[in-house]
Amino acid sequence: MEKINVMVNGLPGNMAMGVAEHVLSDGRFELVPYSLTGPEIELATCQVGNVEVTLVQPRQREETIKKIRAEKKDFITVDYTHPSAVNDNAAFYCTHRLPFVMGTTGGERSRLMETVRSSGVPAVIAPNMARQIVGLQAMLAYGAENFPGLFDGYSLEVKESHQKGKADTSGTAKDIVSYFNAMGIPFSENEIQMERNPENQKNIWHVPEKHIQGHAWHTYTLRANDGTVLFSFTHNVNGREVYQKGTLEAVFFLAGKIAENAETRVYSMIDVLKGE
Repeated sequence: MEKINVMVNGLPGNMAMGVAEHVLSDGRFELVPYSLTGPEIELATCQVGNVEVTLVQPRQREETIKKIRAEKKDFITVDYTHPSAVNDNAAFYCTHRLPFVMGTTGGERSRLMETVRSSGVPAVIAPNMARQIVGLQAMLAYGAENFPGLFDGYSLEVKESHQKGKADTSGTAKDIVSYFNAMGIPFSENEIQMERNPENQKNIWHVPEKHIQGHAWHTYTLRANDGTVLFSFTHNVNGREVYQKGTLEAVFFLAGKIAENAETRVYSMIDVLKGE
């Protein structure tokens, strides 16, 4: 089987680096030795395993894409950049007809989806690439669709903790809140309690110290208003590997859709799980 060329944007960031390392170690893929990065990055290159990757500033990206196309022809882009770059990057990918997997959270999501849908460029867009957490979301989505008002008369508390460098509120938390909204609980995204203080994470949350710089701990607590019933849903992830592996499954899925000339559309991680 011919290897799938993958360009990982956002190096030398932690998520992008981890995905790039997995690309190198997975026989299905070949790493494109270029990465679009932000204007604040001063490095010209970074090392991923035995591959030196050229870091491409925004002013150089048009020329670089032409060069990659001349060398590699077809490739799939993975985006783990910064929330502030989501919409601009997606517009760039669509303009240049670059299929992509968007793992970066944040940005204006409705505009992101509209940009991609109107372009006809195939993409996988998901705020969470961990297959097991996506499965949990799918179950809650089923409940939201089939049991509206299930939690009428309940209150909701949402707490999420991520590494200090995560700039935005968790996209997964926002999605899960929307499911509970549909099941009868009024709750605003602004009420989500974010923790980014390493000392609090270590001493109050008890996140293992070695994972302070890379974790995702979420708890959703539902209480009956009369105090007689309590539900609590928790998913704690240490490290980033589960997301990185899920990202590669999204790349492989998207490559398959392109190869079979399937319907061009925006896919979710639930589509990836189903393999449809």
